[in-house]
Amino acid sequence: MRCPFCGNVDTQVKDSRPAEDHVAIRRRRFCPACGGRFTTYERVQLRDLVVIKSNGRREDFDRDKLERSIRIALQKRPVEPERMDQMISGIVRRLESMGETDIPSGTIGEIVMESLARIDTVAYVRFASVYKNFQAADDFEKFMEDLRPNTKPDV
Repeated sequence: MRCPFCGNVDTQVKDSRPAEDHVAIRRRRFCPACGGRFTTYERVQLRDLVVIKSNGRREDFDRDKLERSIRIALQKRPVEPERMDQMISGIVRRLESMGETDIPSGTIGEIVMESLARIDTVAYVRFASVYKNFQAADDFEKFMEDLRPNTKPDV
């Protein structure tokens, strides 16, 4: 593993342990050239996934991009980081186990929204506002009406 500080390729593993509910390995590393210490994570990757964007463009699936968007939606919400990491790992496992290497971005968005809805309603609405490209307050209003249980009395 290349040292992120000096670029030396001869780094040493000092400690390894399971991380993220045993779906990754956390390795503490040391660089003998500069004395730098850093952490790496090793995950099982079942297959290389390709995201098919709505405009037809293709790009490699990026777990970090998924994580960033979920973290933004959950920002300042009462959700533990471990729970967030478990959710992200679950989404990735679900995508990898679908049996397809090409996955439409809409499918990923729906799975993320489904997961967020179970964890935090505010984060779900935040993510949906970007994913569904809300343009006006009316878009929020209609979305929220669909979320709320029917409170109107039956006639």
